[in-house]
Amino acid sequence: MMIAVIDVKELQVAMLSKISRLFVIKTPVEAYMIIYALALGAVERGNIYIQRFPGFGGKLLFFACMGAVFMAGAKILDCIKHEKRLRERPETTF
Repeated sequence: MMIAVIDVKELQVAMLSKISRLFVIKTPVEAYMIIYALALGAVERGNIYIQRFPGFGGKLLFFACMGAVFMAGAKILDCIKHEKRLRERPETTF
């Protein structure tokens, strides 16, 4: 009878690397889906601010939520373009 020797550490590293690949944004389509989800959450939170703080303060907080999504979305898209450029021309790192 033969007993297989399995290295548990190697299996753990392999499984963690497979799971970590799920959380990497690789294409612009994935980025747009994430930005859309962020925008939905920001609008929902902004509506809560408008209900809780009627008037100028609520609107200001609503627009702050939306501004945060715009900045995060721009950063996500910029990083995707940067990573694509690095894959195509690795000598252009800066």
